[in-house]
Amino acid sequence: MTQPPPDTPAQPSATSPSLPHPEAARGALYGLAAYLLWGFFPLYFHALGPSGPLEVLAHRILWSLLFCLVVLVVGRRWQWLRPLLARRKLLLGLTLAALVLALNWGVYVGAVMAGHTSEAALGYFLNPLLTVALGVVILGEPLRRLQWVAVGIGALAAAYLTVVGGRVPWIALTLAVSFALYGLIKKRVGASLPALHGLTIETAALLPVAGVLLWLVSHGADLASTSGQQQPGATFLGFGGWHTALLLLTGPVTAIPLLLFASAARRVPLVTIGLLQFMTPVMQLLCSLILGEIITAARWVGFGIVWVALAVLSVDSWRARGQGRPPPA
Repeated sequence: MTQPPPDTPAQPSATSPSLPHPEAARGALYGLAAYLLWGFFPLYFHALGPSGPLEVLAHRILWSLLFCLVVLVVGRRWQWLRPLLARRKLLLGLTLAALVLALNWGVYVGAVMAGHTSEAALGYFLNPLLTVALGVVILGEPLRRLQWVAVGIGALAAAYLTVVGGRVPWIALTLAVSFALYGLIKKRVGASLPALHGLTIETAALLPVAGVLLWLVSHGADLASTSGQQQPGATFLGFGGWHTALLLLTGPVTAIPLLLFASAARRVPLVTIGLLQFMTPVMQLLCSLILGEIITAARWVGFGIVWVALAVLSVDSWRARGQGRPPPA
């Protein structure tokens, strides 16, 4: 998914000074637009059905890079590139972040095209809890009591879904863990890098991956698509202009919500961003129903447990903001 990557250039704090009302309102609209667009991703990727997930991932990398380059050329914004190329540690970190992001994108697209959108939505419900847990394990951040309660409830939900489903919910856990790791890497090595610059470098680093994926696709090695609709070999030019246009649009479809999110993050508090982010998996869950997926009663119970955990986390965030305490990153 592809959900909101946390590569905002300046993360707002829960206690940041109030911005003028027009700026705050504009930021809320930007955030709302970003999460709405991400919420409709399942319908978009489902429409790419003749293509397999590997081909879609390859095109997403290629056209995202091209879109970023066009925006940079039009805006004549190249001054940042030369100093960045001299920072090898940062480039290495961004490359690692790009690989984790590619894993997230690939698993998400594959899940949607294989009819597992609801499990992908579960992954993004679990993501805030995994992010908090990583902050404790890797960054050594202290958690408040309600945050511990939220993480514990989230772990209970994962255990419950494993037991009642007869298998570990690998799709949800892979999406949640990869997205949390991506955010952690970006915070450590690229927190000051604007979203457009970060996405440009990351997609450029993934160009070899895209090349390998297209070679595999051309030799018939792709994953099954929705309802067995996937065709052998590349589908870019073989299914009409509409299909070609949809693949070309994977670039702006990927980049525009990210840039909207970055603009929102500069203007509104983290608490607002944290509450808005729940829109996307809710919409993805609704999309799964539109696409005809069956969600069992046991799966709904599991979602309910996760929502309790998220409610606890949200209450803690509001309390922390009211007391002037910034939440863990």
